[in-house]
Amino acid sequence: MIQLLKSRRSIRKYKDKKIEPEKIEKLKQAALLSPTSKSKRGWEFIFVQNKETLKKLSEVKLHGGKMLEKAALGIIVAVDDTDNDVWIEDASVAATCIHLAAHDMGLGSCWVQIRNRMYDYDENISSEKLVKKILDIPDKLNIVCIISVGYSNENKTEYDIKKLNYSKIHEERY
Repeated sequence: MIQLLKSRRSIRKYKDKKIEPEKIEKLKQAALLSPTSKSKRGWEFIFVQNKETLKKLSEVKLHGGKMLEKAALGIIVAVDDTDNDVWIEDASVAATCIHLAAHDMGLGSCWVQIRNRMYDYDENISSEKLVKKILDIPDKLNIVCIISVGYSNENKTEYDIKKLNYSKIHEERY
């Protein structure tokens, strides 16, 4: 697991290559196996491979989502916040499981923040509202993020364990 964490990096450039159906199935399993508070399992996932739709999704925010256009897959992580005070955490854990599963299968991925992001601040148009419109997502669901996934077209070095900032670790007390 430590090796997986060391080598996993956010990937924003992708090869023009489809993801095999068996890998997509494993990503679905990773999402559905992710732990949730009180086993609420309030999340929902929309898997998008259509290039036209991915292009539209890449435009729902001004910065930080352009990589979706070239990705082979976008995974929208949405959660029903009804009777769930930790829906953001549940969605974030699921997204992390998806990232790690993707990397474990030789795929690159990147988090595209949607919650609390705006397409247009002056007109008060949220990125979430645009995603919901594009994908016909019901109002009861909150969109936390979109995960872009594909075969990496960039080389990034892994993290160096020797450079970890151990001053961030405290034992017994702060």
